[in-house]
Amino acid sequence: MTAAAVAPRTSRARAALILVFALTAAGALIGALWAWLAPPARGVIALTKSGVRVHAYLGAEADHFFVAAFLMLGLLCVLAVVGSAAAWQWRAHRGPVLLIALCLGVGGAAAAATLVGSALVGGRYDAIDLDGAPVTPEQRVHYVTEAPAVFFGQTPLQIAVTLLVPVATAALVYAVCAVASPRDDLGGYPPVDGVVLGAPAGAAPVTTDGG
Repeated sequence: MTAAAVAPRTSRARAALILVFALTAAGALIGALWAWLAPPARGVIALTKSGVRVHAYLGAEADHFFVAAFLMLGLLCVLAVVGSAAAWQWRAHRGPVLLIALCLGVGGAAAAATLVGSALVGGRYDAIDLDGAPVTPEQRVHYVTEAPAVFFGQTPLQIAVTLLVPVATAALVYAVCAVASPRDDLGGYPPVDGVVLGAPAGAAPVTTDGG
């Protein structure tokens, strides 16, 4: 009996749940890591001679909003690739059910990472209050440190980029692994006839034991 024919100890439904919860938990850890790594944006609130309050960033500090959002997206894409490779190694459950669980898990990871990350940086840095800033004619400048941005912007499309691109990345990596498999059952359980895909027409079936 081959390794592919051995019934797994874990049911497919349970395997899917384990994958979803494991990826979501990993997303929460990524959110904490992002909150530690993401650079804040330093700026000032100043009172002009005409009495108008203005908010400006120091040097290129405004670029940190893009850097922080890109860092979040990059960390989530790394999780998507690693999670896809790990899910593919769960040989007995290879197939559409695990792919759906993978996509749900990476989506949950993205949601958990952004929620945890935004919560941590929200309590760590200043809230920008232009009207309440302590600027007076005697002290016209007040320095502030603004929390890094989780998303590239606040529009639904900009938020969707951070949440859905990792999901698409995970699905693509898993699909590439499936396409590269020489078996039509992907080496999973239960095994099928084991015919190698792409055999020449009229040729005798060639069976394989590997995956």
